[in-house]
Amino acid sequence: MTGSRATPTPTATAHDRHRSGLALLVIASCQLMVVLDVTIVNIALPHMQKDLGFSTENLSWVVNAYTLTFGGLLLLGGRLGDILGRRRVFIFGVLLFVFASLLGGLSQEGWQLLAARSLQGVGGAIASPTALSLITTTFREGPERNRAFGVFAGVSAGGSAIGLLAGGMLVEWLDWRWVLFVNVPIGLLIAFATPRFIPESERHPGHFDVIGALTSTVGMVLLVYGFIRASEDGWTDGLTLGSFAAAVVLLTVFIMIERGSKQPITPLWMFRDRNRAGSYAMMLSLAAALFGMFFFLTLFVQNVLQFSPLRAGLAFLPVSAVIAVSAGLTSQLLPRWGPKPFMVTGALLAAVGLGWLTLTDVHSSYLGSILGPMLVFGFGMGMQFVSLTLMAVSGVAPKEAGAASGILNATQQVGGSLGLSILVTTFGTASRNERAEQLQIIRQQVSPAQYEQLSKAEALPPPWGAEVLTSGVSSAFVVAACFAVLAALVALFVIQVRPADLARLQGGATPLAAEGAGEGEADEPAAAPDATRTDPDDPPPAPDSDRPTKGL
Repeated sequence: MTGSRATPTPTATAHDRHRSGLALLVIASCQLMVVLDVTIVNIALPHMQKDLGFSTENLSWVVNAYTLTFGGLLLLGGRLGDILGRRRVFIFGVLLFVFASLLGGLSQEGWQLLAARSLQGVGGAIASPTALSLITTTFREGPERNRAFGVFAGVSAGGSAIGLLAGGMLVEWLDWRWVLFVNVPIGLLIAFATPRFIPESERHPGHFDVIGALTSTVGMVLLVYGFIRASEDGWTDGLTLGSFAAAVVLLTVFIMIERGSKQPITPLWMFRDRNRAGSYAMMLSLAAALFGMFFFLTLFVQNVLQFSPLRAGLAFLPVSAVIAVSAGLTSQLLPRWGPKPFMVTGALLAAVGLGWLTLTDVHSSYLGSILGPMLVFGFGMGMQFVSLTLMAVSGVAPKEAGAASGILNATQQVGGSLGLSILVTTFGTASRNERAEQLQIIRQQVSPAQYEQLSKAEALPPPWGAEVLTSGVSSAFVVAACFAVLAALVALFVIQVRPADLARLQGGATPLAAEGAGEGEADEPAAAPDATRTDPDDPPPAPDSDRPTKGL
């Protein structure tokens, strides 16, 4: 266990393995609850709109209110765990999430639901990065931690598909409010079990970079809002341009604050390591592709293939299964081959799956055109999430683990929100063009009065509406495939595997840490030469042993 000065015994007892398994179950359950909440409400949106009187435009904020506060505050959440103790912060985040879920399920007005969803995002932002950093302090580096990361990554990647399935079941069998109520008993069980199976981590003195958290959060919210606004009102709209300008200013101020802070919420020195920076860039791109795939396929299977909510949820279950299988295989093979081959291959498989989906049309079927590319995409993403998670937090000093995991989680959520807004803009442009073509066809088939009525309708009826939707979805998948190709290029040309990286994956000491250091000495300079610094503003040293290995 990290933080102890005793050298760990070579062989863990059966009791230790059982306790470690329960600790991993608690951590993974929390991550699943937080991640699936991004998608579990998707299938319930029409029912929420009917009950609470949302307009179509405002309905999108039921999803955005959660993802934006979640992604924007993840960095602060990671820092809270470093300073106050990760276990107590983890429990607080889970209980806050439970309370917000209860409020959301009891909402009687639209603004109440949006406020509850935002508060859910705050709770998730506190719990999620703390959960990841608890793995680094609970499990020994090497095969034990590799397996834990494999489970965590599989849950993180598969949570979206599980959320769609759970949402379909709850909406069809109970009521839309249960997509929120279901978090209450699960969260309470997690909070009850945490102090029994997870030890408290060492607290590190420091202060909270509140101004940095606010500027980064508001800046990212405005950036996402700008893209969403552009999809509805165009790129020349005054609010669109104003949102982008304000976002650039705030994010620039954020970087300046972080550069001048002695204890920044985002240690910028982490980005000087090319592997870590490359991992963050890849997560940004791949999350955009992942969010887009689920969002647009959900629209397609329900509106074109006419799947019920439950059947739509079941349609995504194979993706969750193949992601879990891929993540498990990757975690076993990583110590032998290193992460780079899996990062490159996984990104390329994701690109192939998304490229395959661009061929979808109104005559496509689930088995003939959807299932195959989803499985290819899912297998690639399973490889990616394990590799990226390990690369992003490997070698980070214990006192910085919360910040490192917070950045990784933030890039996933922000990348998903930003990427989805870009894909929605692409979808909107293609749909408008296709709508104009379909109206020309309609003009030749109906009376002038019927044409006038249809041209003013928000959505065209079948079969013309299906053509419009399919054209937009296909165009969005072209851009999503480009995101995956970009991730593959980063993996190929930026990521470099070093001997110290392979040594950590195999559970051995790094070349300069071989002298009698136990796991608890990971915060000493000799234990992790590529990540530990004597001053937060100094870049990490680069000893000869960490030079890139040729051919990897």
